Amino acid sequence: MIRLFCRNTIVAIVCLMLSGLAYPISASANFIATADYLAAEDRQARLERVQAALMQERISARLTELGVDPAQATQRVAALSDSELVQLDEKFQELPAGAGALEVVLLVFLLLLILDLTGVTNVFPTIGPGKT
Repeated sequence: MIRLFCRNTIVAIVCLMLSGLAYPISASANFIATADYLAAEDRQARLERVQAALMQERISARLTELGVDPAQATQRVAALSDSELVQLDEKFQELPAGAGALEVVLLVFLLLLILDLTGVTNVFPTIGPGKT
């Protein structure tokens, strides 16, 4: 009796499983607009730029001074809305990176030139007092 019940139950389960195979599984795909795709790509590029800026040693040290964990700041940046991310990225783009470096190099060159002309140093051996 139990054997007959088990056999009938197994047959019923197998029949139910096989009947599910008869229904086709449909897949659907939608087109994505070019503007949506470009917006997603633009967001990813902005996010990478901002996170790279946050990983700079100077900014990371300043965040730590202010009591913000740099890893937590990176997570917060990833959670920003598109408009907030655009604003933050634009702020980072406006900040001077190495501003005044050319002026410093020129100032050092002129200082060495003046010191060499007065005979204090001998950085440029072809110029100096008495060499014309």
